[in-house]
Order: sequence, then structure tokens, then C-alpha cells
Amino acid sequence: MRRATFAVLVAPATVAGVLFFALPLGALLVDALGDGGGAFARVFALPTFWPSLAGSAVLTLVAACLSTLVGLAVAVHLASMPERWRTLLSFVIALPLTFSGLIVAYGFILAWGRAGFFTQLLAMVGADPAIVGGALFTPVGLAFASSYYLIPRVVMALLPVLVNFDRTQLIAAESLGATRAQAFRHVLLPQIAGPVIGAACLVAAVVFGAYGTALALVGTQLRILPLQLYSLVSETGSDFPAAAALALLITAVCSATMAIGEAFGSRHERHLVA
Repeated sequence: MRRATFAVLVAPATVAGVLFFALPLGALLVDALGDGGGAFARVFALPTFWPSLAGSAVLTLVAACLSTLVGLAVAVHLASMPERWRTLLSFVIALPLTFSGLIVAYGFILAWGRAGFFTQLLAMVGADPAIVGGALFTPVGLAFASSYYLIPRVVMALLPVLVNFDRTQLIAAESLGATRAQAFRHVLLPQIAGPVIGAACLVAAVVFGAYGTALALVGTQLRILPLQLYSLVSETGSDFPAAAALALLITAVCSATMAIGEAFGSRHERHLVA
């Protein structure tokens, strides 16, 4: 009876996994390996591949670090607030997750583009609008825009950990002479390092494979791997095996990043059980 109940409960997830993950992944493998792996060689030989890989690396590193630092600070502050206010602010912080990449990109263009509101304010104090506005269309600028929807992911991932943290440990450390910063660095941070790294890996995987905001913001001018993939499958592209090979490479990097995050997260859970 238990086995039958378990099978019924697992069946929807199994069907969804097969239809929306296993079959598409299998199709990509067939296309990419159909010519004996030559598609991967053509991807590596593309003149824009290595610059796009470097651009994706810069984008991922900046966005993940910025989002994790800001998200951790926000989550720590929310965890210390009364439950009513924490729930309300958590709802507000999670709102960017409901916006499409097009809306996010358009909003940042209006705010930080060459004629954007904040760009013009900075121009009043001597900043060059061309330089300030142009920075938005670089990997670092895209990382800044991407953090808008990455920070809520970090907050939502870390908030339950911080809410359930035994804050009497911090009080005890401060009573023994530690400053609040020292208590945070030596007591709180080592115990939540696993979830923090897991959250950083999560947003890194998201931004490494995302293309919606980048496409809406800069078109295909910015050299990052998702936009390279888009150019291979758009109307101007015709090498679909190479596109499948590049898609597999992006999937492999994102999967490895998520696996690292899961490893650190599971280590934290084992520590709690112990």
C-alpha cells in the first residue's frame, strides 16, 4: 500500500522530469554528438566563444558576489525584525521575481541609460552621461541590473536559516566583550557559511544561463554565452548541432555550480543534525 501511494505521489514529478528535462536533454545530446563531437570543436573554434566565456565569467562573478553580499545583509536585518514587519517586507522584496526580463531591462534603461534619470542627476555634479550610461551595457552593468532579481533569491534562501538561528549565541559573545561585527564574523558567519555559499551558487547558475534581461538590454552586442547561443539558433544561425553543443556546455556549468551549492548546503544540514 505504501509503495502504491509513493508511486502515485512521485508519478507527476517523474512525468514532468521526463517531458521537460530528460527528453530535451536527450535531443540536445543527439544533435551535438551526431557528427562524432565535431559540433563541440566548431563551438570552441568560434572567434567569439572565448570572449563570450570571459564575459559570462565576469558577469557571473560580479552578480553573484554583489547579490550575495546585499542579500545577506538584508536577510540579517529582516531576521531581527518582528514577524509582522518581516512578512510584509519579504513580500515587497520578492516582487521583482514576478517581473519579466524585459520589464527589468526597460526600467534600468530609464534609470541608468544615457538619458536615464539617475544618469542625468550624476551629470549635474560633473559625471559624463556617456560613460555612466554606457557602463550599463557592459558585463558589470548587466550584473548590476541582474542583481535586481537575484538579491530576492538570496534573501528568500537565507531568511529561514537566520530566523531559526539561536541569537543567544550572539548575545553571549557580546556579553564577553565582542563587538557586534566580531560576533557576526566569528559566531554567526561560520555557522551559516554553507547556506550562504549555496545561495551564491544558486544565483551564479541563474545569471550564467539567463539571457532575457541581457537580450532586452543590449541585444546581441554583449559577448556572453547565452547570447552567443541565441545567435546560433536565431534566423541568422544555421549550425544547430553547434548550438546544441553550446547549450550542453552552459547546462553543464550551471549544473556543476548548483552541485557545489548543494554540497555545501547538505554539509550545513548534516552539521545541524549532528
